[in-house]
Amino acid sequence: MNICIDGHHLTIEQVKQIARDHVRVVLDDDAKQRIMDAEKMVQHYVDNGIVSYGITTGFGKFSDTYISNGDTGILQRNLIMSHACGVGDVLEEEVVRAIILLRLNSLAQGYSGIRLSTFETLLAMLNSDVYPVVYEKGSLGASGDLCPLAHLALVLIGEGEAFVEGKRVSGLEALRSVGLEPVTLIAKEGLALINGTQAMCSVGCLTMYDALQLSKCADMTLAMTMEALSGIIDAFDLRLHLVRPHAGQIHTAENILQLLSGSGNVTRQGEVRVQDAYSLRCTPQVHGAIKDALHHVKEKLEIEINSVTDNPILFVEDGDAISGGNFHGESVALAFDYLSIALSEMANISERRLEKMLNPAINHGLPAFLTKNGGLHSGFMIVQYSAAALVSENKVLAHPSSVDSIPSSANQEDHVSMGTIGAMKARKILRNVQNVLAMELLAACQAVDIVEHQALGQGTQLVYDCVRSVVEYLDKDVVMYPYIHKVNELISSGLLVDTVCETMYLQEV
Repeated sequence: MNICIDGHHLTIEQVKQIARDHVRVVLDDDAKQRIMDAEKMVQHYVDNGIVSYGITTGFGKFSDTYISNGDTGILQRNLIMSHACGVGDVLEEEVVRAIILLRLNSLAQGYSGIRLSTFETLLAMLNSDVYPVVYEKGSLGASGDLCPLAHLALVLIGEGEAFVEGKRVSGLEALRSVGLEPVTLIAKEGLALINGTQAMCSVGCLTMYDALQLSKCADMTLAMTMEALSGIIDAFDLRLHLVRPHAGQIHTAENILQLLSGSGNVTRQGEVRVQDAYSLRCTPQVHGAIKDALHHVKEKLEIEINSVTDNPILFVEDGDAISGGNFHGESVALAFDYLSIALSEMANISERRLEKMLNPAINHGLPAFLTKNGGLHSGFMIVQYSAAALVSENKVLAHPSSVDSIPSSANQEDHVSMGTIGAMKARKILRNVQNVLAMELLAACQAVDIVEHQALGQGTQLVYDCVRSVVEYLDKDVVMYPYIHKVNELISSGLLVDTVCETMYLQEV
């Protein structure tokens, strides 16, 4: 199976398929023609000495410096080499694959002025599993992701480093190992390769995909905790949610009712108590608000990954090259901060449910810390400590990066988005949330076994069986971290969602 890109219709699901599942990419025929038309326009500007930013001028503060015809290729090569200033850890393979894909998709619209031959070499790198060494730090999120994209473009010109079959080699060696030769850049091509928001969006898309799956896991985990605590099902009655018709709230209530259908453990209001604590009773409102936030972020991201983020942008039919600010990442920078806050809330309420199951003052008769031999055994006591640490870390990470800005290029670029930092920290928060949900889910299964549960719900039985396939009931103190890691792997790998969703439909947004 191949995925055809045309610059307009790429989805987050397709980004995941190409980045993680190595689905191959082909270029739409109409997009090929658009690319060739823009290539001719660039050559016209160069041949006629027309002054246009980035084509016949320098960059940033040097935008007033005219570059002669004979030097335009040197200018583009110098741009790539000088802008490759990345530091920190090397980005994961899947992120680099997504960066290449998103840059190709933007170039496919035909507004960037890159040659078709250069485009096809970059496409061949993606399909031949050549992954440039790209460092995670160095982008301000305006003028695009200049630094990480420059590292990607280095390999295209035979410089830098890349991974091929797991081996880190020079850019030139990487190209030649798959039968490719370095590209000699001409006017506008260097700028076309690095002016864009593709680094932040690649991290954002993969985080977004995982967040959508995690929203289902959060509902599954809450449903298991409802089984453990004889939760009151009335709070999920759809009549309540239809009179406050936020889509995410309604979807959450529907998911929980479906998961708990047939349960012999949940109760009705007044049977054992009148109301549950907010961490149970208000979950449709909290999980629902998170789903609504995810919907907004997904919408913004799918606009951005099908956008032209160059400068200048070439309008071939009119013959105009217009310099503007489409490279500025503010639209997605704000969205990534929103995503960070929403994911943090997912962990916040999960940790409170975990505490409710462990605390003998509020856990409705369960043994303290879910161990029958308290004192001699500590049970799940320190599991909650770890969850609290992750939740606290998320509160620090959720501080919005988009409210910061540091001027660059001698104050020519005097406001930046810091969107790449926002995407990176959203990814860190997501991984913390996966662990917190794993801790709650592990505890909920332990609690269900302690109370010698009645029949589980249609969905919670599937969840329970999936967890118990990797972790047994713990009747004594053990080294806990392997069990947490195993449940986290069920969540982060998608296996838990896939297992449950084979037989039921859970709404994510």
